[in-house]
Amino acid sequence: MELLSTFADSGYMIGELQLFQDVADSSLARLLAGCPVLRVTAGETVLDTSSSGARLFILLRGALRASHPDMQGGLADGTSVQLLPGECVGELTVLDQQAQPATIHALQDSDVLAIEAALLWQIIDQSNGVARNLLRLLSFRVRAVNAQLRRRHRVGEFYRQLSEVDGLTGMQNRTWLEQNMPSLLEQARMTGHPLSVILLDIDHFKKFNDEYGHQAGDDVLRLAAKVVTDTLRPSDFGVRYGGEELLVILPNTHSKAGAGVAQRLCESLRGTVFFSDMHKPLPHITASFGVASLAPGQDAQALIASADTALYRAKHAGRNQVILA
Repeated sequence: MELLSTFADSGYMIGELQLFQDVADSSLARLLAGCPVLRVTAGETVLDTSSSGARLFILLRGALRASHPDMQGGLADGTSVQLLPGECVGELTVLDQQAQPATIHALQDSDVLAIEAALLWQIIDQSNGVARNLLRLLSFRVRAVNAQLRRRHRVGEFYRQLSEVDGLTGMQNRTWLEQNMPSLLEQARMTGHPLSVILLDIDHFKKFNDEYGHQAGDDVLRLAAKVVTDTLRPSDFGVRYGGEELLVILPNTHSKAGAGVAQRLCESLRGTVFFSDMHKPLPHITASFGVASLAPGQDAQALIASADTALYRAKHAGRNQVILA
Protein backbone atom coordinates (compact mmCIF):
# COMPACT_ATOMS: atom_id res chain seq x y z
CA MET A 1 0.00 0.00 0.00
CA GLU A 2 1.24 3.46 -0.92
CA LEU A 3 0.73 6.59 1.19
CA LEU A 4 -1.18 9.22 -0.78
CA SER A 5 -1.89 11.92 1.76
CA THR A 6 -3.50 12.57 5.11
CA PHE A 7 -7.27 12.63 5.41
CA ALA A 8 -7.24 16.41 5.85
CA ASP A 9 -5.55 16.84 2.46
CA SER A 10 -7.41 14.08 0.62
CA GLY A 11 -10.58 16.00 -0.28
CA TYR A 12 -12.86 13.26 1.03
CA MET A 13 -15.78 14.25 3.30
CA ILE A 14 -16.41 12.74 6.74
CA GLY A 15 -20.17 12.60 6.17
CA GLU A 16 -19.70 10.19 3.24
CA LEU A 17 -18.35 7.52 5.57
CA GLN A 18 -20.90 5.18 7.19
CA LEU A 19 -19.10 5.16 10.53
CA PHE A 20 -19.48 8.94 10.89
CA GLN A 21 -22.84 9.56 9.24
CA ASP A 22 -25.21 11.85 11.16
CA VAL A 23 -22.61 12.43 13.87
CA ALA A 24 -22.60 16.04 15.02
CA ASP A 25 -19.11 16.27 16.50
CA SER A 26 -16.88 19.07 15.32
CA SER A 27 -13.79 17.45 16.79
CA LEU A 28 -13.95 14.47 14.40
CA ALA A 29 -12.26 16.43 11.60
CA ARG A 30 -9.40 17.32 13.93
CA LEU A 31 -9.02 13.72 15.19
CA LEU A 32 -9.05 12.25 11.69
CA ALA A 33 -6.96 14.96 10.02
CA GLY A 34 -3.61 13.20 10.38
CA CYS A 35 -4.85 9.71 9.51
CA PRO A 36 -3.15 8.33 6.38
CA VAL A 37 -5.00 7.74 3.12
CA LEU A 38 -3.42 4.76 1.35
CA ARG A 39 -3.56 3.63 -2.27
CA VAL A 40 -4.19 -0.10 -2.71
CA THR A 41 -3.54 -1.46 -6.19
CA ALA A 42 -5.89 -4.00 -7.77
CA GLY A 43 -5.24 -7.48 -6.38
CA GLU A 44 -3.29 -6.21 -3.36
CA THR A 45 -4.20 -7.49 0.10
CA VAL A 46 -5.42 -4.99 2.68
CA LEU A 47 -5.94 -7.45 5.54
CA ASP A 48 -5.48 -11.19 5.87
CA THR A 49 -5.98 -13.85 8.55
CA SER A 50 -2.60 -13.09 10.11
CA SER A 51 -3.52 -9.42 10.68
CA SER A 52 -4.21 -8.31 14.26
CA GLY A 53 -6.47 -5.49 15.37
CA ALA A 54 -4.06 -2.60 14.87
CA ARG A 55 -6.08 -0.60 12.35
CA LEU A 56 -9.54 -0.03 10.97
CA PHE A 57 -9.76 0.71 7.25
CA ILE A 58 -12.52 2.74 5.59
CA LEU A 59 -12.89 2.44 1.83
CA LEU A 60 -12.92 5.89 0.22
CA ARG A 61 -12.74 4.95 -3.46
CA GLY A 62 -12.74 1.72 -5.47
CA ALA A 63 -13.92 -1.72 -4.35
CA LEU A 64 -12.68 -4.40 -1.96
CA ARG A 65 -13.66 -8.04 -1.62
CA ALA A 66 -13.76 -10.26 1.48
CA SER A 67 -13.19 -14.01 1.32
CA HIS A 68 -12.52 -16.65 3.95
CA PRO A 69 -9.39 -18.82 3.75
CA ASP A 70 -11.48 -21.99 3.20
CA MET A 71 -13.25 -20.47 0.19
CA GLN A 72 -11.95 -19.79 -3.27
CA GLY A 73 -12.53 -16.20 -4.28
CA GLY A 74 -15.73 -15.76 -2.31
CA LEU A 75 -18.38 -17.48 -0.30
CA ALA A 76 -19.13 -21.19 -0.41
CA ASP A 77 -22.25 -20.61 -2.50
CA GLY A 78 -20.18 -18.94 -5.22
CA THR A 79 -20.91 -15.30 -4.35
CA SER A 80 -18.48 -12.63 -3.12
CA VAL A 81 -18.75 -10.09 -0.33
CA GLN A 82 -17.92 -6.82 -2.03
CA LEU A 83 -17.22 -3.68 -0.03
CA LEU A 84 -18.15 -0.32 -1.51
CA PRO A 85 -17.01 3.23 -0.73
CA GLY A 86 -17.97 4.36 2.76
CA GLU A 87 -17.80 0.85 4.28
CA CYS A 88 -15.18 -0.21 6.79
CA VAL A 89 -13.21 -3.39 7.45
CA GLY A 90 -11.18 -4.59 10.40
CA GLU A 91 -13.55 -3.27 13.09
CA LEU A 92 -13.96 -6.69 14.74
CA THR A 93 -10.22 -7.20 15.10
CA VAL A 94 -9.88 -3.76 16.65
CA LEU A 95 -12.63 -4.53 19.15
CA ASP A 96 -11.55 -8.03 20.23
CA GLN A 97 -7.85 -7.97 19.29
CA GLN A 98 -8.24 -11.34 17.56
CA ALA A 99 -7.00 -12.38 14.13
CA GLN A 100 -8.78 -11.08 11.04
CA PRO A 101 -11.41 -13.71 10.04
CA ALA A 102 -11.29 -12.97 6.31
CA THR A 103 -8.85 -11.83 3.66
CA ILE A 104 -9.58 -8.38 2.22
CA HIS A 105 -8.09 -7.48 -1.12
CA ALA A 106 -8.68 -4.82 -3.73
CA LEU A 107 -10.85 -5.58 -6.75
CA GLN A 108 -9.55 -2.39 -8.36
CA ASP A 109 -7.24 0.47 -7.49
CA SER A 110 -8.70 1.83 -4.26
CA ASP A 111 -8.11 4.51 -1.62
CA VAL A 112 -8.54 3.57 2.03
CA LEU A 113 -8.43 5.62 5.21
CA ALA A 114 -6.44 3.92 7.99
CA ILE A 115 -7.41 4.64 11.60
CA GLU A 116 -5.16 3.32 14.34
CA ALA A 117 -6.88 1.23 17.02
CA ALA A 118 -6.03 3.64 19.84
CA LEU A 119 -7.51 6.58 17.92
CA LEU A 120 -10.67 4.63 17.09
CA TRP A 121 -11.19 3.85 20.78
CA GLN A 122 -10.69 7.54 21.58
CA ILE A 123 -13.34 8.48 19.01
CA ILE A 124 -15.77 5.85 20.35
CA ASP A 125 -15.26 7.05 23.91
CA GLN A 126 -15.87 10.62 22.84
CA SER A 127 -18.81 10.19 20.44
CA ASN A 128 -21.99 8.25 21.17
CA GLY A 129 -22.96 8.72 17.53
CA VAL A 130 -19.90 6.85 16.28
CA ALA A 131 -20.52 4.06 18.81
CA ARG A 132 -24.12 3.83 17.60
CA ASN A 133 -23.05 3.64 13.95
CA LEU A 134 -20.48 0.99 14.75
CA LEU A 135 -23.12 -1.11 16.51
CA ARG A 136 -25.41 -0.70 13.51
CA LEU A 137 -22.67 -1.83 11.14
CA LEU A 138 -21.83 -4.84 13.31
CA SER A 139 -25.52 -5.73 13.59
CA PHE A 140 -25.80 -5.67 9.80
CA ARG A 141 -22.74 -7.94 9.51
CA VAL A 142 -24.20 -10.42 12.02
CA ARG A 143 -27.51 -10.52 10.17
CA ALA A 144 -25.72 -10.99 6.87
CA VAL A 145 -23.67 -13.88 8.27
CA ASN A 146 -26.79 -15.51 9.75
CA ALA A 147 -28.56 -15.22 6.41
CA GLN A 148 -25.55 -16.76 4.71
CA LEU A 149 -25.49 -19.66 7.19
CA ARG A 150 -29.19 -20.31 6.67
CA ARG A 151 -28.64 -20.28 2.91
CA ARG A 152 -25.76 -22.72 3.20
CA HIS A 153 -27.86 -24.97 5.44
CA ARG A 154 -30.64 -25.04 2.85
CA VAL A 155 -28.16 -25.77 0.08
CA GLY A 156 -26.51 -28.49 2.19
CA GLU A 157 -29.89 -30.04 2.98
CA PHE A 158 -30.80 -29.97 -0.71
CA TYR A 159 -27.63 -31.81 -1.68
CA ARG A 160 -28.03 -34.23 1.21
CA GLN A 161 -31.50 -35.14 0.01
CA LEU A 162 -30.29 -35.29 -3.57
CA SER A 163 -27.60 -37.79 -2.56
CA GLU A 164 -30.31 -40.08 -1.16
CA VAL A 165 -32.37 -40.19 -4.37
CA ASP A 166 -31.77 -42.59 -7.25
CA GLY A 167 -31.13 -40.51 -10.34
CA LEU A 168 -32.84 -42.90 -12.76
CA THR A 169 -36.09 -43.76 -10.98
CA GLY A 170 -36.51 -40.89 -8.52
CA MET A 171 -36.93 -43.40 -5.69
CA GLN A 172 -34.86 -43.43 -2.53
CA ASN A 173 -31.50 -45.18 -2.88
CA ARG A 174 -29.35 -47.51 -0.78
CA THR A 175 -27.75 -44.59 1.03
CA TRP A 176 -31.17 -43.48 2.23
CA LEU A 177 -32.05 -47.06 3.16
CA GLU A 178 -28.92 -47.57 5.26
CA GLN A 179 -29.49 -44.29 7.11
CA ASN A 180 -33.24 -44.62 7.71
CA MET A 181 -34.15 -48.31 7.89
CA PRO A 182 -32.77 -48.86 11.42
CA SER A 183 -34.84 -46.00 12.81
CA LEU A 184 -37.97 -47.31 11.04
CA LEU A 185 -37.45 -50.72 12.64
CA GLU A 186 -36.80 -49.16 16.04
CA GLN A 187 -39.98 -47.11 15.79
CA ALA A 188 -41.97 -50.24 14.93
CA ARG A 189 -40.57 -52.06 17.96
CA MET A 190 -41.20 -49.13 20.32
CA THR A 191 -44.81 -48.65 19.18
CA GLY A 192 -45.57 -52.33 18.78
CA HIS A 193 -46.81 -51.73 15.25
CA PRO A 194 -46.08 -54.21 12.44
CA LEU A 195 -43.80 -53.42 9.54
CA SER A 196 -43.56 -55.27 6.24
CA VAL A 197 -41.29 -55.06 3.23
CA ILE A 198 -41.75 -56.08 -0.39
CA LEU A 199 -38.77 -56.93 -2.56
CA LEU A 200 -39.58 -57.13 -6.26
CA ASP A 201 -37.49 -58.04 -9.26
CA ILE A 202 -38.54 -57.21 -12.84
CA ASP A 203 -38.91 -60.45 -14.75
CA HIS A 204 -36.54 -61.29 -17.61
CA PHE A 205 -34.91 -57.89 -17.36
CA LYS A 206 -31.57 -59.04 -18.77
CA LYS A 207 -33.36 -60.54 -21.78
CA PHE A 208 -35.22 -57.26 -22.26
CA ASN A 209 -31.97 -55.26 -22.14
CA ASP A 210 -30.28 -57.60 -24.60
CA GLU A 211 -33.22 -57.43 -26.99
CA TYR A 212 -34.06 -53.73 -26.89
CA GLY A 213 -31.00 -52.00 -25.44
CA HIS A 214 -30.15 -50.32 -22.18
CA GLN A 215 -32.08 -47.15 -22.97
CA ALA A 216 -35.27 -49.18 -23.22
CA GLY A 217 -34.26 -50.99 -20.03
CA ASP A 218 -33.91 -47.67 -18.24
CA ASP A 219 -37.37 -46.69 -19.47
CA VAL A 220 -38.77 -49.91 -18.03
CA LEU A 221 -37.19 -49.19 -14.66
CA ARG A 222 -38.63 -45.68 -14.65
CA LEU A 223 -42.07 -46.98 -15.55
CA ALA A 224 -41.94 -49.72 -12.93
CA ALA A 225 -40.85 -47.20 -10.30
CA LYS A 226 -43.77 -44.95 -11.23
CA VAL A 227 -46.24 -47.81 -10.92
CA VAL A 228 -44.84 -48.61 -7.48
CA THR A 229 -44.76 -45.05 -6.13
CA ASP A 230 -48.25 -44.29 -7.48
CA THR A 231 -49.60 -47.25 -5.53
CA LEU A 232 -48.03 -46.44 -2.18
CA ARG A 233 -49.45 -44.48 0.73
CA PRO A 234 -47.73 -41.27 1.85
CA SER A 235 -46.35 -43.18 4.84
CA ASP A 236 -44.74 -45.87 2.67
CA PHE A 237 -41.30 -45.76 1.08
CA GLY A 238 -40.03 -46.94 -2.29
CA VAL A 239 -36.33 -47.72 -2.74
CA ARG A 240 -34.28 -48.76 -5.72
CA TYR A 241 -32.46 -51.59 -3.99
CA GLY A 242 -30.12 -52.39 -6.85
CA GLY A 243 -30.24 -53.10 -10.57
CA GLU A 244 -33.80 -54.12 -11.43
CA GLU A 245 -34.72 -54.80 -7.78
CA LEU A 246 -37.06 -52.41 -5.98
CA LEU A 247 -37.85 -52.43 -2.27
CA VAL A 248 -41.06 -51.21 -0.69
CA ILE A 249 -41.23 -50.44 3.06
CA LEU A 250 -44.69 -50.53 4.60
CA PRO A 251 -44.81 -49.17 8.17
CA ASN A 252 -47.78 -50.18 10.32
CA THR A 253 -48.57 -53.04 7.94
CA HIS A 254 -48.86 -56.73 8.86
CA SER A 255 -47.85 -59.56 6.54
CA LYS A 256 -51.30 -60.24 5.06
CA ALA A 257 -51.82 -56.57 4.19
CA GLY A 258 -48.28 -56.40 2.79
CA ALA A 259 -49.05 -59.37 0.55
CA GLY A 260 -52.18 -57.54 -0.59
CA VAL A 261 -50.14 -54.49 -1.57
CA ALA A 262 -47.68 -56.71 -3.43
CA GLN A 263 -50.53 -58.39 -5.28
CA ARG A 264 -51.91 -55.01 -6.39
CA LEU A 265 -48.45 -54.02 -7.60
CA CYS A 266 -48.09 -57.30 -9.44
CA GLU A 267 -51.41 -56.78 -11.24
CA SER A 268 -50.64 -53.13 -12.00
CA LEU A 269 -47.30 -54.02 -13.57
CA ARG A 270 -48.87 -56.86 -15.52
CA GLY A 271 -51.41 -54.44 -16.97
CA THR A 272 -48.84 -51.79 -17.87
CA VAL A 273 -48.01 -51.74 -21.57
CA PHE A 274 -44.49 -50.68 -22.35
CA PHE A 275 -44.62 -51.07 -26.14
CA SER A 276 -47.64 -49.65 -27.88
CA ASP A 277 -47.05 -52.19 -30.67
CA MET A 278 -48.60 -55.31 -29.18
CA HIS A 279 -47.01 -57.51 -31.88
CA LYS A 280 -43.61 -57.03 -30.27
CA PRO A 281 -42.51 -59.59 -27.68
CA LEU A 282 -42.47 -58.57 -24.01
CA PRO A 283 -45.06 -55.82 -24.43
CA HIS A 284 -45.86 -55.91 -20.71
CA ILE A 285 -43.78 -55.49 -17.57
CA THR A 286 -44.09 -58.21 -14.95
CA ALA A 287 -42.22 -58.76 -11.71
CA SER A 288 -41.76 -61.34 -8.99
CA PHE A 289 -42.46 -60.35 -5.39
CA GLY A 290 -41.24 -61.49 -2.00
CA VAL A 291 -42.98 -60.19 1.13
CA ALA A 292 -41.70 -60.37 4.71
CA SER A 293 -42.77 -58.86 8.02
CA LEU A 294 -40.56 -57.77 10.88
CA ALA A 295 -40.02 -60.56 13.41
CA PRO A 296 -38.74 -60.17 16.99
CA GLY A 297 -34.99 -59.70 17.06
CA GLN A 298 -34.64 -59.10 13.31
CA ASP A 299 -32.45 -56.33 12.00
CA ALA A 300 -32.81 -54.64 8.62
CA GLN A 301 -30.45 -57.08 6.89
CA ALA A 302 -32.31 -60.13 8.18
CA LEU A 303 -35.71 -58.66 7.28
CA ILE A 304 -34.67 -57.93 3.69
CA ALA A 305 -32.98 -61.33 3.43
CA SER A 306 -36.29 -62.94 4.40
CA ALA A 307 -38.07 -61.01 1.63
CA ASP A 308 -35.29 -61.98 -0.78
CA THR A 309 -35.81 -65.67 0.03
CA ALA A 310 -39.52 -65.31 -0.71
CA LEU A 311 -38.65 -63.49 -3.97
CA TYR A 312 -36.36 -66.38 -4.95
CA ARG A 313 -39.24 -68.79 -4.42
CA ALA A 314 -41.55 -66.61 -6.55
CA LYS A 315 -39.05 -66.68 -9.43
CA HIS A 316 -38.69 -70.44 -9.29
CA ALA A 317 -42.45 -70.87 -9.09
CA GLY A 318 -42.86 -69.28 -12.51
CA ARG A 319 -42.38 -65.50 -11.84
CA ASN A 320 -45.07 -62.80 -12.10
CA GLN A 321 -46.44 -63.67 -8.67
CA VAL A 322 -46.26 -62.92 -4.94
CA ILE A 323 -44.79 -65.20 -2.27
CA LEU A 324 -45.09 -64.46 1.44
CA ALA A 325 -42.16 -65.41 3.66
